[in-house]
Amino acid sequence: MAAPENPATGHLPAQRPLIMRFAAQSDVGRIRSKNDDSAYAGRHLAVVADGMGGHAGGDVASAATVLDMIHLDRADYNDDAGTILADEIQTANSLLSELVHINPKLAGMGTTVTALLLAGGRLHFAHIGDSRAYRLRAGTFEQVSVDHTFVQRLIDEGRLRPEEAETHPHKNVLMRVLGDVDASPELDLDTLDVLPGDRWLLCSDGLNYVAGHAVERTVRETKDLHECAGILVDLTLEAGSPDNVTVVVVDIVEETPDDVHTAAVEVIQQQPAGSAPAAKEPASSPAAAGPEAEPATPDAAGTAAGHPPDSGATDPHLGEHLSAEVLREELSSRPHELVGSAALAAESGSIPTIAGRTVARRAATLLTHKAEGQGSDADDVPVPLKTRRWITWSIAAAVLVFLTAGLWLGYAWTQTRYYVGEFDSRVAIYNGVSQRLGPIQLSTLEAVTDIRMDSLPQFSQQRVRQTVPANDLYDAQRIVKNLELTGSPSPEEDCVTASAAPTQTASPTPCLL
Repeated sequence: MAAPENPATGHLPAQRPLIMRFAAQSDVGRIRSKNDDSAYAGRHLAVVADGMGGHAGGDVASAATVLDMIHLDRADYNDDAGTILADEIQTANSLLSELVHINPKLAGMGTTVTALLLAGGRLHFAHIGDSRAYRLRAGTFEQVSVDHTFVQRLIDEGRLRPEEAETHPHKNVLMRVLGDVDASPELDLDTLDVLPGDRWLLCSDGLNYVAGHAVERTVRETKDLHECAGILVDLTLEAGSPDNVTVVVVDIVEETPDDVHTAAVEVIQQQPAGSAPAAKEPASSPAAAGPEAEPATPDAAGTAAGHPPDSGATDPHLGEHLSAEVLREELSSRPHELVGSAALAAESGSIPTIAGRTVARRAATLLTHKAEGQGSDADDVPVPLKTRRWITWSIAAAVLVFLTAGLWLGYAWTQTRYYVGEFDSRVAIYNGVSQRLGPIQLSTLEAVTDIRMDSLPQFSQQRVRQTVPANDLYDAQRIVKNLELTGSPSPEEDCVTASAAPTQTASPTPCLL
């Protein structure tokens, strides 16, 4: 029996530690070809992730996020459990961003996350996306999470009625998710009081196709957790949902000696074949009920993953990198259920996460994903990020050097040229060419003559204003001399035509250049 309410804390501390009893189930659905959902449920942690990103990325995003969080399923927290949960989700977000750097084909992938962490008699809640969390307490069934969708924003702003949301054409547009979109996405975080007897439902948006009253009735009336999860999935399939569906149902209970004994038996009695249940395995099956399907030892885990038994399981530095063997060993250390794409990765040994552990938390550094039906190629091994950055900077620097050299040589050539033009209504000589390169004038004033523009014939004025090119300074001075003597920029002897009568004086004619 729980103790009376403590006014100082505002919640009901239990006489015995509180734990979760759990069930999880996932189904690919009737239309999709692969399951992009992942979920984990244990004594202290429950999390659902719904991936997105098409054929290449949705399953990777959800599996990587869930597998990166499983180590949170423990009881030894001080007062920082909520902070640790939020930090771990941000770490998962960094992992997804790093994956996109490694494999650009994964660009645009993302995932929702809805998680509960039970620690210190409190329930720490974290949420982003449109997966949902419901709570049944003392007969009241309510949605605790808020959808981070476009239609929910319209509802909050009073521009859309809730009953119109289900038929809105943009109901699946997400405003917030984990992924390579935001380096530090905003999470909904809360610390909630917890009571023995509370029941929680976490689900992906595939369950939204089931009427709300049917979901509530199932959660209220179905006492067995595995049966409850199975009914919810069946209702989703019967409703014709085009999406994957994943549900996690947990009851908050006080730990009993039987729970401790059962946990020890589940950890010790391992089955050598298999691992975490596949995504479509019913949650009520024995294999899904706990970690007994995990390899009993690191050697067995390595064998299941396709590696020799001594391929690193005894390496003292193995803890620095999360491999399939280490993940399986960690899963086998506690009762749990793992479903969806994360379970498929654990079962096949193609664990997509390689993460280093820092003093405070695991930092994700690498994720590899093998597309369904494809083998791995040596040519597909990614170049380390630092090396690729160095190559990119080197190429950019070389291009900049060649571009600068080309511009300088071009400018130097222009300074060997001259032309005659106008300056302050007088004829002037310029060094360079009469063009501009953006804001840069490619010529400078060399000399201004005493020849006024209005003293020249109209044709010559027009030519000077349009500029008369010269090969060099001497040629420019010759053109100025011709203008001074004849009013034409061309030599006089090239432009005078003799008259038929010898007694008449030939008159100069402008030369068309």
